Amino acid sequence: MRATLRWAHSDLRTHRGEALFLVLATAGIVASLLLATALFGYATNPWQRVFTQARGAHVWLHTDRAADTGELAALDGVQSVAGPYPTASTTVAVRGTRASVELRGTAERPDVGRPLLTAGHWLDAGDPDGVVLETRLARALLAQPGDTLTLPGTSRTLTVLGIADSPERRYRPGEQPGLVWAPPAAVPDPGGQVIGLRLTDPGETDYAVQRAVTVLGAGAIGQVSTWEQARAEAQGDNRLLGQVLGLFGLGALLAAGLAVHGAIGTRIRGHLRDISVLKAIGFTPGQVVRVFLLQHLAYALLGAVAAAATVQALGSRVPGRLGDAVGVWQGLPGHTVALFVVPACAVLFIGATTGLAAWRAGRVPPVPLPRPAGAQGGGLSVAARRVLGLRMFRMPVGARGRGRGALGSDGAGAPGAGASPGVRELEVRVPPALVLGWHKAFARRPRSFATVARLTLPLLLIVVAMSAWTTIDRFHSRPEQIGLPAALTVRADTDAGERGTRALLERDPQVAAAYPGVEVAALVPGQTATIALRGLGTREDPYPYALAEGRRAHGPDEAVAGQGLLDLLEVEVGDWVRMTVGDRPQILHIVGRSIEPENAGRVISASLDTLQENDPRLRPTLYQLRLAAGADPDEVAGRLAEAGHGRLDVHAVANPADGLSPLRAVVLGLIAVLALVGLIELLTAIGGTVRESERDLLALKAIGLSPRQITGITVTATGCTALAAVLLAAALGLPLAHWLIDAQGASSGIGAGIAQVPSPALLVLVGTAAVLGAAALAAVPSARAARRRLADTLSAVA
Repeated sequence: MRATLRWAHSDLRTHRGEALFLVLATAGIVASLLLATALFGYATNPWQRVFTQARGAHVWLHTDRAADTGELAALDGVQSVAGPYPTASTTVAVRGTRASVELRGTAERPDVGRPLLTAGHWLDAGDPDGVVLETRLARALLAQPGDTLTLPGTSRTLTVLGIADSPERRYRPGEQPGLVWAPPAAVPDPGGQVIGLRLTDPGETDYAVQRAVTVLGAGAIGQVSTWEQARAEAQGDNRLLGQVLGLFGLGALLAAGLAVHGAIGTRIRGHLRDISVLKAIGFTPGQVVRVFLLQHLAYALLGAVAAAATVQALGSRVPGRLGDAVGVWQGLPGHTVALFVVPACAVLFIGATTGLAAWRAGRVPPVPLPRPAGAQGGGLSVAARRVLGLRMFRMPVGARGRGRGALGSDGAGAPGAGASPGVRELEVRVPPALVLGWHKAFARRPRSFATVARLTLPLLLIVVAMSAWTTIDRFHSRPEQIGLPAALTVRADTDAGERGTRALLERDPQVAAAYPGVEVAALVPGQTATIALRGLGTREDPYPYALAEGRRAHGPDEAVAGQGLLDLLEVEVGDWVRMTVGDRPQILHIVGRSIEPENAGRVISASLDTLQENDPRLRPTLYQLRLAAGADPDEVAGRLAEAGHGRLDVHAVANPADGLSPLRAVVLGLIAVLALVGLIELLTAIGGTVRESERDLLALKAIGLSPRQITGITVTATGCTALAAVLLAAALGLPLAHWLIDAQGASSGIGAGIAQVPSPALLVLVGTAAVLGAAALAAVPSARAARRRLADTLSAVA
């Protein structure tokens, strides 16, 4: 044991930098995996906790006032019901902030879909104007218990009594109204009613919706929302962050395992004599294997423990969503198990890759075998021998072939002795270091290809991470390309005239265009869900949808649809679809697929003219505003709200990338970890090249190469290896990044076509930096080896 510890201590002193890099890389990888676990738990468990404690309804049906909902409780699979509750759509304001809300008249605190109070108290029968706000709505309004809400256009006021969590669909400005629980007296003129169904089997949600629509009639249904939609919205971007961290964490773990495997293999080849001595003095093959295995397991364990301790102690203090996720995750039941299992799995994986390489050390014979005289990769190619021998290349020069001949050593040109007319011979002088370095890099093909492959993996993941970064930048810098041509959404009061409102909006100098529109909920075929049916713009002034497939909707009954709707209905571009708005059918021809970041892509869009031809009752209820270049949406929104004298509800269009701002820091951290893994592999390759060049050092000096030229051979070999890895990473990483990002877009409903790869200039810059950095790292150890004394060189070769 003492001999084993002495060997490990001596090896640690020799390779302190490599050991430090292994510990840091392992710590970064384990931290990434733990943060991914925290984000997954944060995305799923808080909503699930609220849903369970509130005994949430799996289906919420918005119907008209005349619908008889009494029969729904007797449907098969319905465990209990909530409501029906009278509802009214209105707008509330506090301290200048407005929000569209749904007032829900509730006499008593519900048993199904029970709001979970987080501040204040529940409704009081003695306060008919007291209300309880849903948490996200209260956060958007900056409202607290005791605040007074006004209803623009009326003299009514409401008092906030409490704030509560709810598992229903969350408030989104301009898309989903907020939820306000109020006494029935506060809803004197309800526009409809809502009823919730809690099912015995959540997997039968679609069937339950279909049965409910059959009982009530399609014309009575205004909107259907399910627990799956609410869960997807609650998870939102947190799940995407977890997926990104998990994917890159696993990729970095694989790259680190391969880097450790390569490092041990290179070290074994460089210390065959030392391993043979260990066996000669009594070390068994198992002990030799354990020396390498325990040493690298200690490095991995140290990094994993450091990462786990750092995440546990400081993770919740990270500002932003990551800190919130870690704080919530630390309170979940499975937190302690994950805190031990994730680092343990990472250490075991590194141990497995270490064991495979260490097993080769156990097979080293006690008596060193004589080294082969030549390289296993074969001799130099014909071109390389010509270059080294300064052989002449015959080059045609056309009819006037009396140019200068071959360049001799004195620089004079003389025609070749056997040159043909019209042909001259030219000597091309290539530095021997370049030729020999190229040969050294790729002569041993299996070993060279393995080195290039190990170095390519972290570079490939860096290319994917850079693509994710540029895609997020595209959402911010060119939102019109990803389905967000409008910057503001305006909703006017019902008594405001259409022409007057549009004229008011277009008078603003920074409003480039105002597109009137309407958005209603429509029942899909089969009556299992509702989608968003949207009419924007006119045929004379069409709305600029971002199309990823097909063409724009120009003619009658033509529409474009999001990927989420195509998946829901199992249709393709070119198909006809039928949907129902109340008791009026809409039959539309899908001629294109648009990129739809809203409503999980479950949107079908046509011109306002098309929808009004099928249903003349539809009138514009909103306006999408496209602003002039350089306009500030907040300033324009403030001017329009002031010009509307309280009759306009102006909101900025939500950008999906706003919730992905933490992903920038995540991508930077992942790039740093991957660069560290690549640095480990690069140092391993440099060390192996330097050790293998010791055998050739005497021969290179004998043929007259200077120490600088010998150094250039190793630098060239390292640069060629890095260049091959960079080119391979770019060739494989760009298509992989495009596919991964588009696959994520398609699965989220936005649709494929959002991926943006880095610019060629950025790729060239990063690739050049990687190659030059590799050459610079190789310069110092190769120069030191090239100036070794003759006695040291002879002892290394012996």
